[in-house]
Amino acid sequence: VVSTQSTGSSGINAEYGGDRLTRASKVLEQLSGQEPCFSKARYTVRSFGIRRNEKISCWCTVRGAKAEEILERGLKVKEYELWRGCFSEEGNFGFGIDEHIDLGIKYDPSIGIYGMDFYVVLSRPGYRVRYRRKQKARLGTQHKVTKEEAQKWFQTKFDGILTNKKN
Repeated sequence: VVSTQSTGSSGINAEYGGDRLTRASKVLEQLSGQEPCFSKARYTVRSFGIRRNEKISCWCTVRGAKAEEILERGLKVKEYELWRGCFSEEGNFGFGIDEHIDLGIKYDPSIGIYGMDFYVVLSRPGYRVRYRRKQKARLGTQHKVTKEEAQKWFQTKFDGILTNKKN
């Protein structure tokens, strides 16, 4: 018997530089209703045109009912079809979309069109035991979410279809 799983978090990510990044952050703020965080480059890569400590991506972590609502909108764009390779061995999965306007956000010419990645982390209640500061403990293998369980959760929760071919 598989215990109920909750969406621990849903990460949304957009990777751009400079002014495009600030516009992408506005899109994330519209979508999630919270202020996105920024990631910086660890070192300079001339071929990519980025310098060390330059902001290169923005992301936000959403949990609970809001995460499920955003995930539903993202999966609707993908027509509830995911490739089996989207799922990791730890029971997480991710996918990307090409245009944010497919999510139902109104097009704004001053912002433009951005693609984004969704990453979903599934966990059972009590998973925090592994990461808390005091009295950390190891999780048993029965408590971890497997790839098969994550796929089954996706199929039952969203009536999703798993394909063998990459979209």
